[in-house]
Amino acid sequence: MRAAVVRKYGPPENFELRDWPDPVPKSGECLIRVRAVGINFADLLQRMGIYPGTPKPPFIPGFEVAGTVEQVPGSTALRPGDRVVGMTRFNAYAEFAVCAANAAFAIPDALRFEQAAAIPVNYLTAFHSMFEMGNLRPGDRVFIHSAAGGVGVAAVQLARARGLVTFGTAGSAKQDFLRKIGVDHPIDYTREDFVEVVRRVAPAGIEMVLDPIGGKSFAKSLRCLGTMGRLVVFGFSAAAGPSGKRSLPRAAKAFAQMPRISPLKLMENNHAVIGVHLGRMRGREEVLRREMEEVLALYSAGQIHPVVGKTFPLDQAAAAHRYIHDRQNTGKVVLTI
Repeated sequence: MRAAVVRKYGPPENFELRDWPDPVPKSGECLIRVRAVGINFADLLQRMGIYPGTPKPPFIPGFEVAGTVEQVPGSTALRPGDRVVGMTRFNAYAEFAVCAANAAFAIPDALRFEQAAAIPVNYLTAFHSMFEMGNLRPGDRVFIHSAAGGVGVAAVQLARARGLVTFGTAGSAKQDFLRKIGVDHPIDYTREDFVEVVRRVAPAGIEMVLDPIGGKSFAKSLRCLGTMGRLVVFGFSAAAGPSGKRSLPRAAKAFAQMPRISPLKLMENNHAVIGVHLGRMRGREEVLRREMEEVLALYSAGQIHPVVGKTFPLDQAAAAHRYIHDRQNTGKVVLTI
């Protein structure tokens, strides 16, 4: 098969389209003929060599694919030819991918492969953070960093479906997009201090902040919380430079800027700090499956609509990564095969 391979850690130019051995599914697994691949910021960190658990080069990055079932050994409800979306453990940027059979989900005929590939990581991250770990309820307020990105758009849509009030950041050029997707309080982070905006609207603080940035952003996010507030940490994009190159000094600086959390201070303020890493849910796969079924039900009910901002063919994986590094994307960026 053909695959977009990271030949060594570093900038997007280190991608190489090459022949790669076809994956062979074992019992309990599913082989998918891939039609679309969702790109996540975690993929960029994998390519740079700063994502936990990343294989040594050469390797194929990526966590989510959509396509048709090619083979499915053993007893399962899936059949060859079924249209599915699946969650992989790396190895997604290729013509074929293997995932656990219980991590592949049948998709409606109306859902295009590109849209389906935009669902698993983004919507599960947002859903798991807000409703499984965060227990948000109608009327609660949630602040969403990078609200025009993949997880951001998913979080806004899920929040609206559950009756939450949303704050969201993006640059000046994306403010109209934030209003279009229904952010209640759009914030231009290039012109406004988001803590000041949040505290002006909600002087006593809000219930949740979703922060994938890290570094000094964590400290500012904590200042947005009120009593019973939750800070959800699900990324560390501050460690990635705009050039797309790996920079250990930059990562070290971002790490040093993070606040030191005191358990006694959390108790005093009735605060919680929640870490979310979908790739480390081993042994709790049934939770993610249940959440995915709920997300797909929301799609069928017309309450969420995956937003694909731009697609690239597989041989332009480097261009797709550069596009995200340059903060040009609104919604999901997807590779098509």
